[in-house]
Amino acid sequence: MMVSQKKKKSTAAQTAGAREASGRRCALERLRNLGIIAHIDAGKTTVTERMLFLSGRVHRMGEVHQGTAVMDWMDQEKERGITITSAATTCFWKEHQVNIIDTPGHVDFTMEVERALRVLDGAIGVFCGVGGVQSQSETVWRQADRYRVPRLVFINKMDRVGADFDGVVADIRERLGAAAVPLQIPIGSENAFRGMVDLVSMRAFMYDLNKVDDVHRADQTVMDEQPIPESVSVEAERARAALCERVAEVDEATTDAYLVNPDLTPEQLQTGLRRATIGGRLCPVLCGSALRNMGIQPLLDAVVAYLPSPREVSSVRGHHPRDGQVSERAADDFEPVSALAFKIMADPYVGRLAFLRVYSGQVRKGQNLYNPRTAKRTRVTRLLLLHAEAREEVETLYAGEIGAIAGMREIATGDTLCAENQPIQLEKISFPQNVIAMAIEPRTQADQDRLLEALESLAAEDPSLKLFRDAETGQTLIGGMGELHLEIVRDRIAREFKVTAKAGKPMVAYRETITQTAAASHVFDREIGGQRQFARVDVELSPLERGAGVVVSGKPPETEIPAEFRKVVKEGVRDQLATGWLANYAVTDVSVKLVGGAYYPDFSSAVAFRTAATLAVREALQQAAPRILEPWMNLEVVTPDAHLGDILGDINSRRGSVKEVVTRGSTQFVRAAAPLAALFGYATAIRSLSRGRAAYTMEPGGFDVMPSDLQEQLMQG
Repeated sequence: MMVSQKKKKSTAAQTAGAREASGRRCALERLRNLGIIAHIDAGKTTVTERMLFLSGRVHRMGEVHQGTAVMDWMDQEKERGITITSAATTCFWKEHQVNIIDTPGHVDFTMEVERALRVLDGAIGVFCGVGGVQSQSETVWRQADRYRVPRLVFINKMDRVGADFDGVVADIRERLGAAAVPLQIPIGSENAFRGMVDLVSMRAFMYDLNKVDDVHRADQTVMDEQPIPESVSVEAERARAALCERVAEVDEATTDAYLVNPDLTPEQLQTGLRRATIGGRLCPVLCGSALRNMGIQPLLDAVVAYLPSPREVSSVRGHHPRDGQVSERAADDFEPVSALAFKIMADPYVGRLAFLRVYSGQVRKGQNLYNPRTAKRTRVTRLLLLHAEAREEVETLYAGEIGAIAGMREIATGDTLCAENQPIQLEKISFPQNVIAMAIEPRTQADQDRLLEALESLAAEDPSLKLFRDAETGQTLIGGMGELHLEIVRDRIAREFKVTAKAGKPMVAYRETITQTAAASHVFDREIGGQRQFARVDVELSPLERGAGVVVSGKPPETEIPAEFRKVVKEGVRDQLATGWLANYAVTDVSVKLVGGAYYPDFSSAVAFRTAATLAVREALQQAAPRILEPWMNLEVVTPDAHLGDILGDINSRRGSVKEVVTRGSTQFVRAAAPLAALFGYATAIRSLSRGRAAYTMEPGGFDVMPSDLQEQLMQG
């Protein structure tokens, strides 16, 4: 619930004063929380490294390909040259504090992007100037759409052969449905790329190509602001006119100024662009080459100019944990405290860390915070600011900030921390379903407990990692998002926890569903321990569309199923759905309606109703034409022309379907879909088919019904 205006006497000046008194903070209006999102290898981490260097946060640029990037601090990240876990850091640019989260681009770690976007106010989407919109680009863009995160676009690698600025902008508009508006146009292309025209100020930012690769200090800039070269002056005038018109179309205040004079001033254009960007009506586009230090200063300027402060985004919404009433919290240091734990990590030096976004109020060392999920108070013992793997201990985290709490073992990902006398439960973070599983066991019996401890610790960090036991074999199984995900888990168990484990081959995580509506009724009437137990439960099952999950509904009269037994009845329903009927896979995309039942006051019990519900669902599943669902993957292959035929033939042989083939120069982009079970070992196959010249990425594309003949083979073993 919002505090009254009489009680709430804070002002921007008071807030700024409290922060500056700490010796490290700036006013809330000068705070930016942003994420770097993109497809793998688009250059996210390199962009982040350059931003940190040019802002003076680090004094030596790290390189991803050399394993020296500050933000890729895990051993596995350094070895593979990819980002695996999101890393947070802070830098300062033109009196603004910029909190940055660098997120992974590989689909197996898309959960890291999900929870980062949940707590961020803005994002930079990085796109390859050659590859344009790629498969994971679409995934992360949809994630940002879901959380309504304002975005800038940075088209990277403009110095590479085949880079096409206009083509990528068109691709963004067409494939992502984004209102992309260029704020810059490149000067030169490929090896001759030497700068860009800023369409707001109508000035050129030029770079000395002999020096851009040899900058070692942040105060040594090679960017030179100049008048626009004649070679691009006509194109720049045309592009600025289009920009002014586009901003006027979506921003009412700018429309009034545009009708007076279509040639908007830089101030009018920047103000209108800021409102339109924060409102999600426009997406400004910039360009450069992060590896060669080109375009990063204008990108930082754009972050400050166009992305919102915590005050400029909507107040965070939640509900009261007891009465369910909707509550809001504004970004203010003097509001009741509310914060979201969006990530858990085990740190070898400070113990268990909970990454925290503070939405309102102040989290102070020594303070008691209330966790609505556990209904318990927790005392804050240590507060930290983050810079990749480095930590800085502080006394207070203010509204809008991102930091961490150390030592709180009872906090889980998605937990809200708030004031006990004014509690709020913030919206939790949703995570995708597993598509792959693997059996794992210790090499020696002595390692059994240590392996379980390691798995539980990793599962607490990574909600997309699931642990479960096979009831038939007794094996411990781990479920994940892909082969690389499970490979990284195995590697971390060995390196971080010093446990040597044996692992089986990855297995597909199938599901079951139904294709017809069916009803069943089960009467449980037995004598257990000399006491009669009775209950009857009537259910009706019906299929739902793909991706709908499980819906349990219906409220039978209390004369049939009393209120005190309804919870255990639903638990019994979910027990059976978790184990399925055909092959012990979880049932999904099904609606279960509780139709009715019967009870005797003297003989009915919770055990009887739970058992009756389980068996009623089991009987209904048998009658509802159950089928097995298999996960499908969206596949994108980049290949030279010469190998296109072999690639397409191989996809068809794997039960795949080709959706689109796009030609860009001598390179072919193949977009297809195929069942995951047919894609094991695809990395080796595609190298063989293309002599190592093709590359691919894939991401989960949902579940679909397995062909009947393959279903029979699967069920037979």
